[in-house]
Amino acid sequence: MKLYYLIIVLSLLFPANIFANELPDLGDISQATITTHQERQIGLQIMRQIRADPSYLNDAEIAGYLNNLGNRLISSSNEAKPDQSFEFFALQDPSINAFALPGGFMGFNSGLIIAAQSESELAGVMAHEIAHVTQKHLARMLSGPQYIGLFASIAALALAILASRSNPQAGQAVLATAQAGAIQSQLNFTRKHEKEADRIGFNILNKAGFDPHGMSAFFERLQNAGRYYENGAPSYLRTHPLTYERIADIENRTRELSYRQVADSIDFHLVRAKLKALQGNSTDRVMEFNSRLQDKRYANEIAERYGLTYALLRDKQYKRADKELNELYRVMQSDHSISLLKNHSLGNPVLVESEYLQSGAMIEALAARVKLANKQIQDAFKIYQTALNTYPQHRALIYDYITALLNHQNAKAALEFINKQSQIIHDDINLYRLEAQCHSALGNHMLQHRAQAEVYVQEGKYRAAIEQLEIALRKDNGNFYQLSSIEARLRQLKEFAAASEKKQ
Repeated sequence: MKLYYLIIVLSLLFPANIFANELPDLGDISQATITTHQERQIGLQIMRQIRADPSYLNDAEIAGYLNNLGNRLISSSNEAKPDQSFEFFALQDPSINAFALPGGFMGFNSGLIIAAQSESELAGVMAHEIAHVTQKHLARMLSGPQYIGLFASIAALALAILASRSNPQAGQAVLATAQAGAIQSQLNFTRKHEKEADRIGFNILNKAGFDPHGMSAFFERLQNAGRYYENGAPSYLRTHPLTYERIADIENRTRELSYRQVADSIDFHLVRAKLKALQGNSTDRVMEFNSRLQDKRYANEIAERYGLTYALLRDKQYKRADKELNELYRVMQSDHSISLLKNHSLGNPVLVESEYLQSGAMIEALAARVKLANKQIQDAFKIYQTALNTYPQHRALIYDYITALLNHQNAKAALEFINKQSQIIHDDINLYRLEAQCHSALGNHMLQHRAQAEVYVQEGKYRAAIEQLEIALRKDNGNFYQLSSIEARLRQLKEFAAASEKKQ
């Protein structure tokens, strides 16, 4: 990955004073290495900014799919070290791009996921980004002596990039003169990183059982498409400069392997359909799905009908969404190529037995939302309860079920369900948010502020969390155990905050 892109990412995501006050102390930048822990701390700082940005897709199903795919790639290789963590996430951005951040965080624009014509293509891009992390390219760039001066200029470049968000011409003018020569002088070095990521990523892709042609097919298609872009090449080509030499090298590697036909998972198609349904104007999306279904221009009819139902729900065409949901189930039952559903009667509570756990759960979560939108409350709760027995760990079903209980004046049942889930799912920011809402609805204001404090902890806002705990103690409507627990947590957070501020 080019240093230019690393600077762009850091600059876009940090306010100017972040670089001076909140980045962890890396010590002498000329040291040989940056530790895994230091990388992780940098990545966490960046992720705080990403999660606060409107483009961040806080969608449990999309994130779940990306992390399942990423973990499949990682577990099939021997590249990842035991102390290396990974997290994959999506951004609602139509540009075709992906990036790796320090600490194993990897972002994928919705535009790239939609542009991938097969799961192997998406896995190829992901394997390439994983290789950047496992080969510590970011740490090697930051710790190399040739980057001493460049690292000091990041704060200045941040101002230019932040300015470009509100005034593109002004920002680009400043950027054009900021260390351009120094960055260009390192281009050959960073091209070596890209070639190494291709080589390692190709091996990761192949070992995980995907079509190894996926990587070269995606890169070559982007290279050809770049000739017709009015405003330059796709973002991925600018941040990951491709050469015909690189593409040829990957193709030469594939020739050494026997042909392997790899079918896409239904999960891949459903996630792409959902991302399409979430884009732009909802009415336009409904029309596009209708058009593709009428002309039979789709790779998977189940996914296309899922996308149409989702778009209709988003467009508030609730009655038609319910009708299309029944059509979706009909198509699923008539498709004998996959054993997705058994013992499923249209209009009745859902009983699903499926090897495709993600996809079955995604469809049932959508079905419950459609029923709720049509005021078919009992049907919705039957779907939730039955589906959760089959998919007890599917986060979207968990969150939606709790929200439905809250919205239908059953905060006590919602809280009981959260408490059960918290024994399995630890430190989940969404569960903490929902817990705070439950306590608020039940009038437990002390515990409401206690839960809200944990939301802020997950966001890295220790001072805000401390304030919430102090408010909780002033409410004084808890028992001895609850008060003692809050006081102990308050002392712990004050220590965390003091240690963090000491580095400023």
